[in-house]
Order: sequence, then structure tokens, then C-alpha cells
Amino acid sequence: MPAPHTTVRRSLLAASATALSLALTAPAAFATPSPSTSPSTSPSASPTPTPPANMSRVGGERLGRAGAQVDLGAGAPVLPKDLTARSWIVADAESGEVLAAANAHWRLPPASTLKMLFADTLLPKFPSGEKHKVTTADLAGIGSGSSMVGISEEETYTVHDLWLGVFLRSGNDAVHVLSAMNQGVDRTVADMNGHAEELQALDTHVVTPDGYDAAGQVSSAYDLTLFARSGLQKKDFREYCSTVRAEFPGKTSKDDKGKTVRETFEIENTNRLLSGDRDLSVYQGIAGVKNGNTTNAGATFTGVAERGGRVLLVTVMHPGKDEHNEVYKEAAKLLDWGFAAAGKVRPVGELVAPKGSAQSIAQPDATAPGANDGTGPDAGSAKSAAASSGGSGGMGIAFAISGGLLVLLAAGAFLVNRRWPLPDLMRRRR
Repeated sequence: MPAPHTTVRRSLLAASATALSLALTAPAAFATPSPSTSPSTSPSASPTPTPPANMSRVGGERLGRAGAQVDLGAGAPVLPKDLTARSWIVADAESGEVLAAANAHWRLPPASTLKMLFADTLLPKFPSGEKHKVTTADLAGIGSGSSMVGISEEETYTVHDLWLGVFLRSGNDAVHVLSAMNQGVDRTVADMNGHAEELQALDTHVVTPDGYDAAGQVSSAYDLTLFARSGLQKKDFREYCSTVRAEFPGKTSKDDKGKTVRETFEIENTNRLLSGDRDLSVYQGIAGVKNGNTTNAGATFTGVAERGGRVLLVTVMHPGKDEHNEVYKEAAKLLDWGFAAAGKVRPVGELVAPKGSAQSIAQPDATAPGANDGTGPDAGSAKSAAASSGGSGGMGIAFAISGGLLVLLAAGAFLVNRRWPLPDLMRRRR
């Protein structure tokens, strides 16, 4: 739902697009090289809590500084006082303006939030209805203690099933099966690193496609936010990451009449701002994106939420406070602050467009080729959460990304001023 000031915002976005295209050709001094796999960039068992003195300046000089960065205007609320995360960022998903950040380019282990890059890279490669029979080799190399959705060898799954396993249960088994379909883990890692470079996510170095701890595997709050923003431009990505619960295929067996039947079991999204928990309510306006937790990374989370026509992205990495659901609580505080501060703070940076992308003004969805006929770049999307939840009672929450969200189309153009509403999904509650 566009905000009342859409016309003014569009003018500003057009000017922003011009400035952004100039920024893409700025001197290389404003960027840092991709992280190497040397010990200096490898995550240790206990990463130092002190941010480095020199960090990337992609997106703005202030984003390379250590500590909290914010430029409060008249009437703007102060930042929450009890934030303990090593790194965080709050940005407007439409304009790309960074409202505030702390150590945004600090290279840290990303945990399963790296699955956003995995999905953004591989989602276009396989139709959601394609089927795959899992082999022993497909599940080789999964790290000990990994989160799993429960995939069984010799069983057949659709690509739709596998992506539900990735997004809802953060299943490393589902990631490895999809990687096998993509010619293996090594090929997938190479594809992910290439896509990260295209997105100008220069803090990121991928070693494992599922985010499992590995020497040299790093990302940053800034890069994770880029991955979420890019992924949310894909219809399948939006539907999967906003699905609360779904039925997942189990094992095939024979019933008492000798008929072959396939069991199913329910899976629920582990994003607790989306699904809620005993000490945490569902966040108003939340629609994804991805959470993670490993020994090296601690808890990590990237979320997107909408209120009053404004869409915000937040990323929080490794809170220092060791309390239940702390990463979600700090993310919620930052989102609350962002919605209250929007329009009252001066941006401290921006989320950059993909490298080498074209800048232009797009037409509304209704006039775009394939926008409504199922033939466009989002054709073959996942079925809605309402369908996958077995038709149980629930509450519909319409989530709309309003005019101005930058959209990455199949042709490679990075367009501004195009409406890409998230589907009206039935977010099922027990």
C-alpha cells in the first residue's frame, strides 16, 4: 500500500537512482577487496568482540566506521539503549537508505542467514514442481549437529518441498540436495560467491552453502541485508520466507490394505518474529526473512516488516546478551525504532545496487510483461502458505512492498519505482 507521499517519494527515488548509478562508478578506494581464506579473515571458535579499525565503505563512508552510526533530526527517537549485538543495520527496503547501523561491514560468521544468498542464487534454476529422488551422495558432507528438515534417502521430493525445508526448518539436508541438483556443493559455492560479487556484497566469502561454520566463511550485516533485498524481489522467495507452517513429505509405506501411502508431518518456521514463541509475540507486519545460529556466529537474523506503507529491513548479528530469543528481541526494538524514526533521521549510507546494473524507471506491475499471466520471471512460484498448511483456520495478513522497491528482473536491470507486493498469504496459527 503506497504511502500518501508516493509522488514526492518517487521524485526522490528517481534522483536517488541517478546518484546511485554514479556511485557504482566511484573510485575503487571506496570498496575493500573480497575476504580471503587466510587466517586473518577466518572465524575462530571465539571471535573477538572488538570490531576492526578498517572496514569496507561500500554504501557510504560512515558505514565503515566502528560503533553506532545515526544522524538524528528534529523529533527523532534515540536508539534503543540495550542493544548488545556486535553488528546491526536498519534500512528502508524501498529507497535503500540506511537509517542507522553499527559495525555494518564487520565480517562475521553468518550461520544460516547465508541461506538467503543460497536461495537468491539457486531459486531461478529449478521449477517448483520439478521432482528429485534423493541418493546417499546427495546427503554426504552435512556438518555434525546441523539443523535438518528430515529428508530420507530414496524418497522423492519436489523442489517446492525442498525450499520449504530450507526456509522453514533451515534444513541443511535440503540445502545439500538442492546443491546436488546444481552439480554439487563446489559448484554451488562458486555460484554463490559469484552472485555475492555481483550484488557488491564484498564482505562475503562462502565456503559452505548452508552457513555451517567453516574457516574463512564470513559475511556482514550489510551484505546479509543486500541478500534479503535481492531475494525479496523474487515471488518464490517472498512466499517461502513468509510461510509460517506447512506439511512436509515423510516416508513412503504400505497401509493395512497394501496401498502405497506417503506420510506427512508439519514443519514450522523457526523465525520467531514470524511464528512467535512462549516469550515472544508475532511482530506486527513481519514477512520473513531468515534466522541462524551456530557456535561461531552466535545468533543471527535478518527480517523485513511493513507498517503504514513503509517497508524496513533489519539485520542483527551475534548479540552479547545470552538470553532466549535475544536476537529477535533486539531486531524488534530496532524495527520499532526504525518505524518511529523514518522521515526524522538523515541516512548514514545506502544499500547499493548490483554491480553494472542499469538504472531506469519501471511501469506498474499491471503493465509489465508476464506480471499477471504466469509467464514472467516469477512464474512457477511456490504455492501459498494457506495451501501448504492443509486448510486449517488462520488469519490473513496482507503484506505489500510499496512503490519504489528496487527490483532485479530476469533481464538484469535494477529498476526503481515498481510495485512488488508480497502475495496475500494466510499465516496459519494453531
